[in-house]
Amino acid sequence: MALLSSPDPQFLLRTHSKFPPRSATSILLPHRVSCSTSGSKLLRLEATREAEAVVALDASRLAVREFVTDEELHAAVRLRIRTFYEFRESYGIEEHRKSLTEREFEGLLDRISGKMVAFKRVACINAILPVSPSLSSADELCSECKFVEDGEERVVVGTLDLNQCLWLPDEIVGKRPEVEGSNRAYISNVCVAKELQRNGLGYKLVTKSKKLARDWGISDLYVHVAIDNEKARKLYEKCGFIYESEEPAWKARFLNRPRRFLLWSDLNN
Repeated sequence: MALLSSPDPQFLLRTHSKFPPRSATSILLPHRVSCSTSGSKLLRLEATREAEAVVALDASRLAVREFVTDEELHAAVRLRIRTFYEFRESYGIEEHRKSLTEREFEGLLDRISGKMVAFKRVACINAILPVSPSLSSADELCSECKFVEDGEERVVVGTLDLNQCLWLPDEIVGKRPEVEGSNRAYISNVCVAKELQRNGLGYKLVTKSKKLARDWGISDLYVHVAIDNEKARKLYEKCGFIYESEEPAWKARFLNRPRRFLLWSDLNN
């Protein structure tokens, strides 16, 4: 998985289970659908596949920006579904995938458009490449996360949300700023396509989000990350985040997820 942050859960997608009701404020939960392969073999297999699948990035053709069109936003949601979930082949699974994608898309649109009271402002930031021969070994990615802009086919290869709000649902709440106000923001749903890992895309996305947060007048920026996600923690430390607090073990057990750190970055410096 190419998961770089710990999004807020509102429901779990389980194999052969119905989807429980979900509000539009909810944010994607990473979840791996069970399969018959043993855990250690699955991890080795996934690591091998990712090592073989990495595509060299042509940085001169990369754009990191806020989304421009709904079609691009939909492609970003498809990348998140592709990254945060693994679907076991079974009857009707494509309909489940499509339903989940549309629900996430509508929820993200509602947050961005200001329909959700708890979110003062939300931006979706994407890393985009034009479809080209250099991506020929990433056919699946291009097929699933492609959109058209100005007559050119492009693909979303990384994405995140910047949320100006006091808290995210079911997550640790930041302590800063200490005075009342809305100068606090959280990064969520950070992911990079597995085919383009180790190309610095996560760093570029987070750096862009910090710049935008400063433009909004944000003084304190937060991100949640699973305690065992060492790669993501190192990325955020490189981007200037430091430890502030961590999730109690009881809460992680109750929400059926790994415990999380809350990391903080002072945007005044």
